[in-house]
Amino acid sequence: MSISVEEIFETASMILYHNLDIRTTTLGINLKDCIDSDFDKFKQKVYNKISVNASMLITEAKKLESKYGIPIVNKRVSITPVSLIMETHSTTEKYIGMAKVLDKAAKDAGIDFIGGFGAMVQKGLTISDKVLIDSLPDVFAETERICSFLNVGTNTAGMNLDAVNLIGGMLKQTARKTKDAVGCAKFVVFVNAPEDNPFMAGAYHGVGEGDMSLNIGISGPGVVLSVVEMNKECDLTQLSEIIKRTVFKITRGGELIGRELAKSLDVQFGIVDISLAPTTAAGDSVAEIIEAFGIESTGAPGTTLAVALLMDAVKKGGAMASGNVGGLSGTFIPVSEDRGMIDAVKKGSLTLDKLEALSAVCSVGLDMFAVPGDTPEETINAIIADELAIGIINNKTTGVRIIPVPGKIAGESVDFGGLLGEAPIMQVSGFSAKNFLKRGGRLPAPITSMRN
Repeated sequence: MSISVEEIFETASMILYHNLDIRTTTLGINLKDCIDSDFDKFKQKVYNKISVNASMLITEAKKLESKYGIPIVNKRVSITPVSLIMETHSTTEKYIGMAKVLDKAAKDAGIDFIGGFGAMVQKGLTISDKVLIDSLPDVFAETERICSFLNVGTNTAGMNLDAVNLIGGMLKQTARKTKDAVGCAKFVVFVNAPEDNPFMAGAYHGVGEGDMSLNIGISGPGVVLSVVEMNKECDLTQLSEIIKRTVFKITRGGELIGRELAKSLDVQFGIVDISLAPTTAAGDSVAEIIEAFGIESTGAPGTTLAVALLMDAVKKGGAMASGNVGGLSGTFIPVSEDRGMIDAVKKGSLTLDKLEALSAVCSVGLDMFAVPGDTPEETINAIIADELAIGIINNKTTGVRIIPVPGKIAGESVDFGGLLGEAPIMQVSGFSAKNFLKRGGRLPAPITSMRN
């Protein structure tokens, strides 16, 4: 389907007045062909492949920014899940060494984050997976750009509680070893993680992908907010239709950029992720969209309905616009990265329990929220498991980025700066699930997974 001149001018208006941008262009790179029994040679091959291709991404993306005038905010790289390529080098020292090589390659190329330092552990943990998890606190302490993920469940495998039970302790160590616990913001735990997600911290280059692919993440909360504010009297059906048409236009613009950038890099074009990804900038908030619907403050009764309406309209609009919609594609509700969410937590309208309820109808899950530093690791694991169970039972991707901040208590806040924003410390229940979680094992796959 061709892109018309009128669509380009309409997109330009969205850029100028409503904060529309390409939130990320993420180049997925297969590193399996870099594996070598000689670890020094292995590292050099990895460095060379990433630095060369990432540098090309930066160069070509800047050309497109100049050509079309559309900001490409982040240029990033995702790699093959690192535990797969480190099987024959499974020591903590070597994992840290590989992380430093990846970090240097990203830095030298001008990439802000590199994703894929993670593992697929939905049915069990290999030696390499366990060493990876053990190494993460030091990896985050000694690098700047590494992002990590674990996929601990799928609809067909259930959820690996033995893997979940390793996460709380790892995060508390990471929090102690990194300033303001910021290392925890670079780790996400998933169920049903998509192989083509362009957004950090969960991006990785799946084993089902080709040698390289380019995935685009667009974002237009400000554009959607503007059309909602212009239509204060319409009913929900009409409101859904208005949002759908707006997302259609946003997606078309994103696909134009993505396809042209992939062509200039001579790589396969992957997907457009149509997620509404907020920032702390004025007018770039998902919470403000919800409040423009007529909700007094995000988290109030009615918020779940509002998010469900928004999610449905976003997905339908994107699906009409492109046959290559993928990744997470929905509505993000990251607390620290959305000015309206931050305000709602501070006012008391948005609690952790309500945030979990919202995640049942949106992507991705409990994202970028902070809890008191003395929260027990078993409680952290239970919060993660609760959220991921929603994804398993409801056949959807869910994820958790939880940040236990040392020395902080509920009602205080921590400022990470930049895109990571400010996180109010949220109240956590004092009751424990320790004796439940220590049973371990696997949450069985739901009956709905039996579709053959």
